[in-house]
Amino acid sequence: MRPLIPLLALLWLVGCSQPASDQLFIYSARHYDSDDQLFDAFTARTGIEVRVLQGGSDELIERMSREGIASPADILITVDAGRLWRAEQANVLQPAISEVLEARIPAHLRHPEGLWYGFSQRLRVIFYDPAQVDPAQVSRYEDLASADLQGSVCVRSSNNIYNQSLLASFVSRDGADAATAWATGLVANLARTPQGGDTDQILGVASGECELAVANHYYYVRLALSEEPERRAAAERVGIIFPNQDDRGVHVNVGGAGMARHAPNRDNALRFLEFLASDEAQTLFARGSHEYPVVAGIELDPMLVAWGELVLDDLNVAELGVHNPEAVRIADRVGWR
Repeated sequence: MRPLIPLLALLWLVGCSQPASDQLFIYSARHYDSDDQLFDAFTARTGIEVRVLQGGSDELIERMSREGIASPADILITVDAGRLWRAEQANVLQPAISEVLEARIPAHLRHPEGLWYGFSQRLRVIFYDPAQVDPAQVSRYEDLASADLQGSVCVRSSNNIYNQSLLASFVSRDGADAATAWATGLVANLARTPQGGDTDQILGVASGECELAVANHYYYVRLALSEEPERRAAAERVGIIFPNQDDRGVHVNVGGAGMARHAPNRDNALRFLEFLASDEAQTLFARGSHEYPVVAGIELDPMLVAWGELVLDDLNVAELGVHNPEAVRIADRVGWR
């Protein structure tokens, strides 16, 4: 793992290190070893040295806002369109207009005005207990609100941005009333008070505490490939449903990046964003963190290949941020804590 750089040291480096033309400063909320490979590959290709400050998404956005024009950040990397929207609202990004990015990144996976681009896809899917559930009865997200499933569902808190974005997709597609009805039914079907992270929801199904769970796909892959036998065994005890294959498709979110509003090394920042759309970088996303690439034709992680061709929701992911405030209000109203 690339070592973290304290803020004061980072500021010192801006003024005292090598010429600005040879540097790129990234604020990253992603915490994957494979991202270090991305940074190293970019340096190998361009000769530009990458320095990284890691932290939570909200923490980094607040830091950039507080630093203002003095910020050393050239790039913000984070996960979930809802968090990218928060960065947009905080006015810490600037448009990065590029023919390369527009050609390689599908329009629904990037901000309409180029404030940020999605570089990896994350699917929010349903996990089930094969001994208790017929997957044909839960083929759509809407089915999770069925009265027949009371006491069956594990899901994490609505404070989690992944769930906020899923609910925001309902608001965008179907309107606030329909989204409220779905969230009300989901809460009525909870097997336990929302708790833990995505992995804990899958483990809840494996242990029999719940029959169904909602989580991002790559958490399952991590369990299945774990070096710990009990975690691999847990993955073997659950099945996966890719919802809404006959209509809108499975809900998609993104890991994404944008150019910092006051980027000192703007040209380097644009080169880095374009690099993230390259075959080399997209392959690292696909293999390193078990995510789906955004560029067509990239070879997938072998486990994802085994899942076959899927129908993915083509809703512009920027909509997930636009409707985030309404999703949060709905969750509060229906008691999804």
